[in-house]
Amino acid sequence: MRLTPGTGSDVDLDRVDLFDLDLYTSGDPHAIWDVMRAKAPLHHQVLPDGREFWSVTRFDDVCRVLGDHREFTSERGTVVTHLGEDDVAAGKLMTSTDPPRHTQVRRAIGSRLTARAVASWEDRIRQAIVRFLEPALDGGTFDLAEQALRLPAIVTGPLLGIPERDWDELVQLTAMVTAPSDPHFQLGSEAATLAISHHELVTYVTEWVKRRRSAGGEDGSLLDHLMSVRAGDAPLTDEEIALDGYSILLGANVTTPHTVSGTVLALIERPEQFEKAQADPLLVANLVEEGLRWTSAACNFMRYTVSDTEIGGGTIPAGGAVVAWIGSANRDESQFTDPHEFDITRSGAKRQVAFGFGSHFCIGAPLARLTLRIFFEELLQRFGSIDLDGEPQHLRSYFIAGMTHLPIVAKNRMTP
Repeated sequence: MRLTPGTGSDVDLDRVDLFDLDLYTSGDPHAIWDVMRAKAPLHHQVLPDGREFWSVTRFDDVCRVLGDHREFTSERGTVVTHLGEDDVAAGKLMTSTDPPRHTQVRRAIGSRLTARAVASWEDRIRQAIVRFLEPALDGGTFDLAEQALRLPAIVTGPLLGIPERDWDELVQLTAMVTAPSDPHFQLGSEAATLAISHHELVTYVTEWVKRRRSAGGEDGSLLDHLMSVRAGDAPLTDEEIALDGYSILLGANVTTPHTVSGTVLALIERPEQFEKAQADPLLVANLVEEGLRWTSAACNFMRYTVSDTEIGGGTIPAGGAVVAWIGSANRDESQFTDPHEFDITRSGAKRQVAFGFGSHFCIGAPLARLTLRIFFEELLQRFGSIDLDGEPQHLRSYFIAGMTHLPIVAKNRMTP
């Protein structure tokens, strides 16, 4: 998606289609979200096929929808690509359950993903990122967005217990789940792409569990840990292990690549910000937070109202689908001064909600933050400059904001 300042005056909210894929591929949803926050903080849309949803765009409303499971349940589905069909994994898949069960499973899995736990992986992650960046330093064109899709697998594959021979297949499948209409990943119709990718990912984890049970013992990996997780007094069933393993694979592979490429593009377009980051390594942590805010890679999440609910100056009927627009919340002028400016010295950048909010806050956030910090530390140390070597190509998705192509040419900082 692209930012086109000043275009909001032309927005007709009665004709806005937030599911228009062209809006995210070549258009500017930010201009629409700006107007919605100001004039229609609760927006209702009916799709041509009769499906309907309500949108919230203000920071406080987004946090309320994501943070209050008593008003807004996750148990019918949380991803907009499933609008109109209740999630068949409701009550089993961790992301499609509410507390207290969600909390029980999350606490058990999350014990392996705390900031303290992932800190022990820093050296391995740094080595993987250094190897990832090496091809970009030969002076030729390096397609960062295309290559970055594989970055989470390179970093987390060994931690999850996934052999390298499977990385490319899993990267492709997770991309199919989140961008089923993008020609790079689509197989047949959008519905077929979703069905194939979901089936293949769940089958992969199911077969992985069978092999691990047959082998006996533990390998210390995160997927292996799933086999010992208990919810309350009972262990997870094999189906629940497969579904939660699928969710972990999806979370690991989806947002970090697009945060990387989107943040690098922002630095290319603003060389003074790149120079600031190079001059002061202490700014890297804030660069990561500003990059998360700026890119908002998971640009929305969905919930359903439990009963008639007042929010944003209107009422959503019981059972209504509510889309909380992360990308809009992270540009809310009530929270972020000059929100359409990319500023790595921004005070309060860490208030961003790119990882969600409330009980469903991204369980992998500590690992993602660590990976992003190391990536930009190594990039700034090695790259003297970065230039575009072609037009970026944006992902065709209204769920994930990202790019499929970002051709760059980098100058090696360490070469005279």
